[in-house]
Amino acid sequence: MATEVPLREREEIRMLEEKLHRPEIRQSPEAVAELLAEGFLEFGSLGTIYDNRDELIAWMAEEKADKPSALVTACDYAFRSISPDAVLVTYRAVRPPKDGEPPRHVLRSSIWQRIDGRWQMIFHQGTVTAPSV
Repeated sequence: MATEVPLREREEIRMLEEKLHRPEIRQSPEAVAELLAEGFLEFGSLGTIYDNRDELIAWMAEEKADKPSALVTACDYAFRSISPDAVLVTYRAVRPPKDGEPPRHVLRSSIWQRIDGRWQMIFHQGTVTAPSV
């Protein structure tokens, strides 16, 4: 049975997760490399599989930066310990309307693992969903 994730670790992992939403972090290959573990795997919200960490880091660095008002907001966080050094994080992310499109709601899940004394993301998945009621 999974144990509860201590508050200090929940806050630290949430801060790290949200760093990956920020354009200035995403555009820094060094910052992203600190957050994503070797062997990182992502199932993107549009069905793309990202299994080459170095290519993903390079792609993120080339992304066009959004205005601060267009940043993702996250809510409904849940943390589940899956081992002494691994935590499953789930939450809802909302991107504001962009280019005439409606807001985009995505259910997200990430697995963070403590590697060499620091948390790194080893897996992430996004699933587009309807707005919550």
